[in-house]
Amino acid sequence: MISQRLQDAFNRQLVHEMFSSNLYLSMAASFESAGLSGMARWMHAQAGEERAHAMKFFHYLVDRGGQVKIGAVEAPPFEWPLPLAAFETALKHEQKTTAAVNDLHTLAAAEKDHAAGAFLQWFLIHQVEEEASATRNVEQLKLAGDNNAALLVIDHQLGKRE
Repeated sequence: MISQRLQDAFNRQLVHEMFSSNLYLSMAASFESAGLSGMARWMHAQAGEERAHAMKFFHYLVDRGGQVKIGAVEAPPFEWPLPLAAFETALKHEQKTTAAVNDLHTLAAAEKDHAAGAFLQWFLIHQVEEEASATRNVEQLKLAGDNNAALLVIDHQLGKRE
């Protein structure tokens, strides 16, 4: 059985992951409107990944005999002036997610819940990948600057994401 403190924290993380999914879906919509279908595809994939993360927390709580409490999910922003602004927002959001997962891992250790700590290991490693990917995207967009041809190349590359 999972402790009440850890159950509550996992439920908050589930809501955070759902917000993440909505944030990336909102970014995808903004990119679709701007005619940047590759970036939209990248964000659609990211939104799906974040929803899957939420479901991992959902199923973990169920498997541990905890109660899933789906809280209100805040509405994300719905437009960004430039692709760089959206990807900078994504990077900041991934850094916030990393901090939240680190806090969960610390709480699991304090609660002496080794199973929860092991569950969270995947998220800790995955967040390294998420931050690296977001950082690469920001760096490439900064290099592109106001060059529309470079922006279209980046859009094309991001559209190859599976």
